Parts: sequence; structure tokens; C-alpha cells
Amino acid sequence: MANILSDLYQKALNQEFLTAEEGLFLFENAPTTDLIYIADQLRYAHKPKKEVTWIIDRNSNTTNVCIANCKFCNFYRRPGHEESYITSIDEYKVKIEEMFELGGEQLLLQGGHHPDLGLSYYVDLFKELKQLYPNLKLHALGPPEIAHITKLEGSTHIEILQKLKAAGLDSLPGAGAEILNDRVRRLISKGKCGSQEWLDIMRAAHKVGLTTSATMMFGHIETNLERMEHLVDIRQVQSEKPENAVGFIAFIPWPFMDEDTILLKLKRARNTVTGDEYVRMIAMSRIMLPNIDNIQASWLTVGKKIGQLCLHAGANDFGSIMIEENVVSAAGAAFRFTAGGIQEAIKEAGFIPRLRDQQYQYRTLPENMRNQVLNAETMIID
Repeated sequence: MANILSDLYQKALNQEFLTAEEGLFLFENAPTTDLIYIADQLRYAHKPKKEVTWIIDRNSNTTNVCIANCKFCNFYRRPGHEESYITSIDEYKVKIEEMFELGGEQLLLQGGHHPDLGLSYYVDLFKELKQLYPNLKLHALGPPEIAHITKLEGSTHIEILQKLKAAGLDSLPGAGAEILNDRVRRLISKGKCGSQEWLDIMRAAHKVGLTTSATMMFGHIETNLERMEHLVDIRQVQSEKPENAVGFIAFIPWPFMDEDTILLKLKRARNTVTGDEYVRMIAMSRIMLPNIDNIQASWLTVGKKIGQLCLHAGANDFGSIMIEENVVSAAGAAFRFTAGGIQEAIKEAGFIPRLRDQQYQYRTLPENMRNQVLNAETMIID
């Protein structure tokens, strides 16, 4: 076994593409310290400076109406439910202006698969938001929503994405990936697009010049091999991107949040991901994805201390302070950061914090946030 591990370590350090089976062997047999060391070396090959990026954005929702019926989601409501809503322009104005006051410039805008909201709704919404706020960055929707809109319109992924980009879409989040395996998706998110369509939509997004991110929600009913196959599929799509495209700018894995979910109630899955396992998955993400520059640690789901350790295990980004987040929080994610708190956490881990935008370009810390940084504190919601 030692010789096999040694050979795989060298392949990883050479930034060669490991197979899913090779990744599985590393994940199940390599000591955590070895994975951390290799991933940290690879992190500095991609990002030589001892800097960790973070962003200020707001994760708002167009609607909570959804017909996908995912078994891990507590956020959605069925059409006609008394708690269902579609966010109004006046509500967006309040949210966006508050975000600007707090130093943010990006709206991460997502929602459910609303049966009545097609292409014209999103085109009109994006155009109006950009007319009202020309400097606003829209990091919006995701492959499942693009698939849903495409079906409603009887169109193609390319055509839908081109029209949304022309209306103001700046980048496409990696939402709804969960695990890119149809056995898993049939059991936890049957109403969403299949794994191949998710990947094909990302291929289309890269062709029309949209920067995207990729994600993984793990720790429910998937196998370790299916996790590695997910990483291989993401890597393959990135290797196919047009030469002048950024493609996947970042990869973000997080553990399944199980509180009050149908998966937990049916006793099909429970979040048993430990801190060690999460760190190992961050390291494996860096090892298996040599063609993606940025790996983000999900402090929202694992907390400050594990998030800080991930910065030494391949991650170079700490994500967002998340002025607003409704979906993952509804399933039990309990951590929060202020701007000062996230910077202080990065410094405590031994790095220089750098505020960024969605394209991973550095931003100057807004003047109105400097007092927060001087009086840094981490806020935890019990």
C-alpha cells in the first residue's frame, strides 16, 4: 500500500488527472496529514501568495415556490401554499440598497422551479435591476433553474443563457449539483435535471462566456466513489471549456444539512460528516481538480475552526459573510460572520485577508466597513 500511496502522491503533486478509483484509494487510505500536505502544496502552485479571499454578497431568493420536491430542502413551498411568495421590485430595492450600504456589490439570486416563471420574467427582472443599479453584479440562477426555464420555453440551454446574459446575468452559480450521479439524484432530487444535463448546461455557459462555479453537497446517501466521480465530471467539463473562457472559477463542497429534512425523517440519511472528513474532502477537491484555481471552504456549514484548518488543506477562499441566506440555513446551518469577524478568522489562521469580487479580482475594503474590521467579532447563531 505504501508504494501505491507514494505513486499517487507524486501524480497529485505533478497535477496529473487522477482517476475516480485513484481518488477513492487516496481518500480511504491516505493519512489526513498527507492529504493536507499535498493539497497545501497544490494550493500554493495555484495561488503562490499567502492570501485568502472573501466576498460580501447577499443570497436572496426570487421565489420559494418549487415543484422539484427535493428531499433535503426545507425552504421550498408548493404552488398555492399560504407561505409562498415572489419577491417584488420594491423588496429587491430594500435588499440591494442595504447590501450596498454594507459594502457588497453582488446579488446571489436564486429560487425554486416556479411553474409560471419563464424566460420573460427573468429577462425583465434582470434588465430592471441593472437599470436601477448599473453597478450591481448578478450571480444568479443555476443549472437546475436553467433546465426548468428551457423546458418551459421549449428552447435550448445556449439560447436561454445568451438571452439571460444579454439581460444582465454576470455569472452562473453551481447550484443544484448535489452529487452528479443519477442513482443519487433519483432518491434525493428527482424533480431536478439529471447529472448530464447539469454538466451540459455548464458547458453551454462556458461557451457563451459566463463564468461559473461548481459545488458538491455530500454526506447523505452517496458512496465515496460517487464523490470522486463527481469531481472527475467537474474536471472534465473544465477541460473542455473554450480557450478564452474562465469556466469554473471555483469549487465549493459542503456537507448535507439534515435538520427537519425529509431525508432525515425517512431515516434515509443523516449528516455524519466529521471535521476530519470535511478537511479530507477539501484536500481531495484540490488534488482531483488541478484545472480549477479556487477551492472554497464552507464555514457556513462547518464553522470557524474547521474552516480555518481547511485553509491549510487546499482551500484559498473563505466565501461570503452572507448578509442573507435562507436555503441552507433552513436545514440547520448555524454559523455567521461579520466583515470584521471573517477577516480576523483569516488572520488567525495565518493568512492575509483580501476582499474580492465574483471574478476573484481584489476589491478595496469599503470605508464604511473599516470600523467593523477594527472591532472584529464572530457571531454565532445557536
